[in-house]
Amino acid sequence: MNVFSKKKAASIALTFTLLIPGLAGCTSASATKKADPAKVEKVETKTAAATDNKALPNVKILATGGTIAGAAKSESETTGYKAGVVGVDQLVEAVPELKELANISGQQVCKIDSSAMTNEILLDLAKEVDKQLKDPKINGIVITHGTDTLEETAYFLNLVIKSDKPVVLVGSMRPSTALSADGPLNLYNAVAIAASEESKGKGVLVALNDKIGSARDTTKTNTTSVDTFGSQDFGYLGLVQGGKPYFYTESTRKNTTETEFNVNDIKDLPRVDIVYAHGNDSRVMVDAAVKAGAKAIIHAGTGNGSVYPETLEGLIDAQKKGVVVVRDSKVGSGMVTREDVDDKNHFVSADTLNPVKARVLLMLALSKTNDPAKIQEMFNQY
Repeated sequence: MNVFSKKKAASIALTFTLLIPGLAGCTSASATKKADPAKVEKVETKTAAATDNKALPNVKILATGGTIAGAAKSESETTGYKAGVVGVDQLVEAVPELKELANISGQQVCKIDSSAMTNEILLDLAKEVDKQLKDPKINGIVITHGTDTLEETAYFLNLVIKSDKPVVLVGSMRPSTALSADGPLNLYNAVAIAASEESKGKGVLVALNDKIGSARDTTKTNTTSVDTFGSQDFGYLGLVQGGKPYFYTESTRKNTTETEFNVNDIKDLPRVDIVYAHGNDSRVMVDAAVKAGAKAIIHAGTGNGSVYPETLEGLIDAQKKGVVVVRDSKVGSGMVTREDVDDKNHFVSADTLNPVKARVLLMLALSKTNDPAKIQEMFNQY
């Protein structure tokens, strides 16, 4: 049974509204698309829902902003809102049922619309997660995040975090002030997953709409639908019902403690650009990426990663200049198989990773090597 009644959901939405001073004229870091990592807020916040029940696990919530912390001028607005307005303490206060699942503590890592995510913030977040997981008192981590780039952050953490403790990313498709806001129940479910012993060793997880997805395979599939996250090829790992996670499957690809990447060894991430294919294409975007200093290019091709003839010439020239080329697809599902064009031109094929996730893996791969053969091995494993 859903833990929230309609009356409770309305009460939570009202609570969010009352907790946000000057809501009608609020501004946030999300108002600009370029986030300033130097201004990332990292103040430890003891939340109203926090308890000290030794019988319960300890879950740390790291907040980054996004729609789950968004606010609008009226309850009927589900687009055009301000993302990242509500602080982590207010998010937790609005869901008092969390104290029945775990001892909660919260930390505001940043307040951004996730479309403004930068490599610098991504690295800062990963290092904070890694540090928190080393604390023997912490049993699990929940990260509140905007849905636009949630899958990229989840996969990045899946590759660099060195712990088998649960790490769960959660967001929402409706702002906190909306009618039937999905954030409160999503947050409740995410804490339930992070607090469960059954979640250990399954890699970084994604929790939305009562479903549990793997960081590698879960992707956003709809612009505005509440049921937007899915995994077309491999399905969900499990479900959450009544505050309890139920797992039915798991990803077989290497993650977390099994990978060769460690975020504490990485100071910065190289530029990797994505070039999107279309009919009557050209090499213009490939040449622009090379000129801008891209160390690698993901080509989101048609069908099984097909490349327009002139664009292929550009990619071959880029590869000869030392730029790593990964052949991917814009289709949205299926495997990009390794073909003769890859062997002949020293390209990497993306396997089943979509272009944005291929970019994440490629940035990390370049921290180890620029050898296409070795990078292909990483795409085959991760």
